[in-house]
Amino acid sequence: MIETTPSWFEPGELEQIRAHLPIVYVQAVPVRVDAAGEVTSVGLLLRISPDGEITRSLVSGRVLHHERLRDALLRHLEKDLGPVALPNVPASLQPFTVAEYFPTAGVTPYHDPRQHAVALAYVVPVNGDCSPRQDALDLVWLTPQEASSDTVLQDMHGGQGTLLRQALAHVGCLS
Repeated sequence: MIETTPSWFEPGELEQIRAHLPIVYVQAVPVRVDAAGEVTSVGLLLRISPDGEITRSLVSGRVLHHERLRDALLRHLEKDLGPVALPNVPASLQPFTVAEYFPTAGVTPYHDPRQHAVALAYVVPVNGDCSPRQDALDLVWLTPQEASSDTVLQDMHGGQGTLLRQALAHVGCLS
């Protein structure tokens, strides 16, 4: 998929902007729910990190200039999960948390060495067939208990494991 939106920056421009301004992101925890609305499984992407390690991650991406949050969320869900994932984005786009990533580790539980980023995080039920795209190797569906295990969370970098636990607590899967 080639980005053709004129609001996209060249890599050098983006690096300069990241050095001076916080960047707005959306992050999504894709879930499957049963007829009662209870979360039955959580989708985690498998990716290869820049150092060659296989990691687990959430759907995540920047909000473009002049783009609504809803549109950014849908764009990134389609980009990572495929065009027939059929996400059910809520009518009221209230995030379950706001995660502030810093380039300096330890300021918050969230760390991104590239930038200071502010991420609005959502739990999004998906109803369709998901097939990972872009740089994702696979999408693995886990029960909430499996997803919150230390074994899985240690494969998530930059504080995304913390964000996943917050998401699961938000939907009543963790006490």
